[in-house]
Amino acid sequence: MKKCIVNGKIILHDEIVEKNVFIDGDKIIEISYRQPTDEDVIDAKGLYVSPGFIDVHTHGRGGSDTMYPTFEDLNTISIAALKTGVTSFLPTTMTMPVDDIAKAVENIAINKEKVTGAQILGTHLEGPFFNKKYKGAQPEECMILPTVENYLSFVKKHQNVVRKISIAPELEHSIELITYLKDKNTAVSLGHTNATYEEAQTAIDAGATSGTHTFNAMTPLTHRAPGVVGAVMINDTVYAELILDGIHVNFAAAKALLRTKGKDKLVLITDSIEAAGLPDGTYKLGNQPVYVKDGEARLANGALAGSIANMNDCVRNAYQHLGLTLNEAVNLASYNAARSLNEEFIGEIKEGNYADIVFFDEDICIQQAMIKGQMK
Repeated sequence: MKKCIVNGKIILHDEIVEKNVFIDGDKIIEISYRQPTDEDVIDAKGLYVSPGFIDVHTHGRGGSDTMYPTFEDLNTISIAALKTGVTSFLPTTMTMPVDDIAKAVENIAINKEKVTGAQILGTHLEGPFFNKKYKGAQPEECMILPTVENYLSFVKKHQNVVRKISIAPELEHSIELITYLKDKNTAVSLGHTNATYEEAQTAIDAGATSGTHTFNAMTPLTHRAPGVVGAVMINDTVYAELILDGIHVNFAAAKALLRTKGKDKLVLITDSIEAAGLPDGTYKLGNQPVYVKDGEARLANGALAGSIANMNDCVRNAYQHLGLTLNEAVNLASYNAARSLNEEFIGEIKEGNYADIVFFDEDICIQQAMIKGQMK
């Protein structure tokens, strides 16, 4: 089925244009001023036509969590994510008993192609290979060493599903695990870590390519000890995840990170939990109660426990607070995220790419979405 999107402001990688987008089946085949002839016309009505957002770090949404190992929970997250402009995502696990992580990974492997909202690209394993000193909202009693054997104990036969893993690189055996994963299409990210700058650099040299929710749960940048933050900032091969909800990271610090990383290595994430999209109240993260009030999600001890951010809100914050053009802000949530996972055909409105598209207004409020050429 051939389609053509007309009357939209098309957000390309480097500019915004008022052209028509031609789609054949699941792919974009042409972006031009040519008028449609025999195509089904989709009238964008002056809306922005944007590449769909990609969330590489999200635990849950709409009352469901990745650690609830059912199709219904994955599908709830998928549908709720799409409403925020996310067309692809990595349902993200957390530090829990090995058997629980194994069930979550298997659930994703079995059901990833069945969800009806945003597409599942695979999973992001956040833990259990973390340092207790920077545990954040991750339960320390479930943290174990990052050996290949421990990794395989919960991944089992589903290595192809694991697209990203966060680990503390200072832990014994971490470099062996990074080396093992290097050629397996799994991005290694540094997170919940007490590593020195030198330890972080060793991990990056071994193949780590990302910083997990940069600034949060890692050694900070100081003038004599640059820490993990410093290592993430100065290595051009490393992508920096960023929760841009205005709570986890001050906008001035986010701007400093942007200045060091450049516009092509910053990746917006939500790190959202099951409470995202729901009213204030008491929810869960793992087996821990989480208290949500005034836009913040915290444990009983006051520690931030993920976020309730929507990706379109994070894009809006990037546009309003980081001095970016709208297409540059969108790239942080689409193009950069895709490249961080070596995904070639999503994250950009471009001839030959999948037609994963969202339509939003001047306030970056999502109006409609398309996945692989199908309106949702």
